[in-house]
Amino acid sequence: MKQVIIPLLLFSFSVSQFQSEAQNRIDPKPNIILILTDDQGWGDVAINGNTTIATPNIDNLARNGVTFCHFYACPVCSPTRAEILTGRYHVRSGVFETSTGGERLNADEITLAGLLKNAGYKTALYGKWHSGMQPPYHPNARGFDDFYGFCSGHWGNYFSPLLEHNGSIVQGEGFTTDDFTSRGIKFIEQNRNNPFFLFLAFNTPHSPMQVPPEYWEKYKNREIKQRTDQVEKEDIEFTRAALAMCENIDFNVGRVTKKVTELGLAENTIIIYLSDNGPAGFRWNGGMKGKKGATDEGGIRVPFFIQWDGKFKKGKQIGQIAAVIDLLPTLTDLAGIDCNTRCPVDGKSLKPLLLSEDDTWNDRLIFSHWQGKISVRNQKFRLSNDDKLYDIENDPGQKTDVATKFPDIFAQLTNAKNRWKNEVASELKSAEKPFTIGCPGFVFTQLPARDAIPHGNIKRSNQYPNSTYFTNWISTTDSITWNAEVLEDGLFEVEMYYSCNNADIGSDLELSMNGASLNFKLNRPNDAKLIGPENDIYPRMEGYEKEFRPITMGTVRLKKGNGLLTLRAKYIPGKQALEFRTLVLKRIAQ
Repeated sequence: MKQVIIPLLLFSFSVSQFQSEAQNRIDPKPNIILILTDDQGWGDVAINGNTTIATPNIDNLARNGVTFCHFYACPVCSPTRAEILTGRYHVRSGVFETSTGGERLNADEITLAGLLKNAGYKTALYGKWHSGMQPPYHPNARGFDDFYGFCSGHWGNYFSPLLEHNGSIVQGEGFTTDDFTSRGIKFIEQNRNNPFFLFLAFNTPHSPMQVPPEYWEKYKNREIKQRTDQVEKEDIEFTRAALAMCENIDFNVGRVTKKVTELGLAENTIIIYLSDNGPAGFRWNGGMKGKKGATDEGGIRVPFFIQWDGKFKKGKQIGQIAAVIDLLPTLTDLAGIDCNTRCPVDGKSLKPLLLSEDDTWNDRLIFSHWQGKISVRNQKFRLSNDDKLYDIENDPGQKTDVATKFPDIFAQLTNAKNRWKNEVASELKSAEKPFTIGCPGFVFTQLPARDAIPHGNIKRSNQYPNSTYFTNWISTTDSITWNAEVLEDGLFEVEMYYSCNNADIGSDLELSMNGASLNFKLNRPNDAKLIGPENDIYPRMEGYEKEFRPITMGTVRLKKGNGLLTLRAKYIPGKQALEFRTLVLKRIAQ
């Protein structure tokens, strides 16, 4: 990226001009910046008591704003995102998995972004989406004017990877968290004179553990001052890597807050910071039981800070329990927007707690669910998935079952849990939905290996499918299929992202669906190398990416309807046909 040098005098004038423009803005609706991190535990910020890490910018959001001391997300990524977007428990909106299509919000859900956009907001999401890739599940179809990032649950490379911008595949610029922040800052500058909603969905400190070298240098030999209660399960190198990534997040939070102040927008901008679940690994987390994937306290309690200069009391701490289902009703309430989602919202507006000194607040129940595991929390107690009662205020580690000591509370929460299971969790329909092609009004459809089924000898590059590719395509009886639905007739140009060495070129490929077909001879090599080992600071669970490159296969006319989209090789001259990553279908005509 070229360095741009701006004369100091011109820069000072521009800032003053920006502040004047912001102060003269007519629309009173507040800007909203929502910063969501991935796999950052409650204990991964200094202000929550971690003495190993330095997070001054995140800490300042708490000091200059409001802290919810007991705030809950879901046990894993995509359910949390679903609940943020809809204000509804994720089981209602059809989310039952983190990959293979189970992460998609039902198409009829109304999202926070959609409500804000309809109210005149400019909307953008930069980072990890994880709520569906193909329209109508894509972020551009769910209320976001601008999207830059990736739609999968995790990504295999954090340094200038292949990303997408509004459906078109592009090359990233530098470390992803830095890159997404730079996009966010540009969006703030461009929309300083009208209300905007910026969703910065960082993909760190989720693995693979990669971070710019200057952050790892601080941590690779650092003493970890605090440890988990289950010391034998903690991997110190993984802890160091996660905390280094969190310091990079803090740096980028500082970039955002500095820009908001610089442009004179602080008094008209709500800034929210939280994580999507507990830590992905055993490390210090305030003595709470559980980590990512668990419905115990440590798996779902996350840091939550909300700042609005001049509106919220600085340094205020709120002890009442709250959750991600509360974000949609809270933000629409603060913005003066009708929360018309057509479907019942499970959350409640936190505005009274934010703006009033009156702590009167009726006790409530918050339910946590993942893959059949359910726990329920009231203000003081948690009933666990295995029906044990814990006094969380005094026993966050959930070590002592107090069911016999508080039989009435135990009975109340048990009955509530059973009702919720029968009346709410029962709404979850985990049947597979087809992957959509050619959604009206959208040009691009991506069909990655993640969403496909390999047949014959073809193997997935890793057991975690989100950022995988297919290899070992050695026979003409092998194939790749997608359970697909074409939503509207169309002529599509097909582009394939692939790898193939020079010795294996020459395969004859066929893409077909419901009688329509496209034939293509692969005559251009792309001997792609693995990407990632050189940047990993801790051994990864996920597979590596490759330097996949696109090649245009031709055009195919598809008719509206359901069927199997099949990619097969009719002739393989070498050891294998190719290694496959993604198809991109571009609508070029009706």
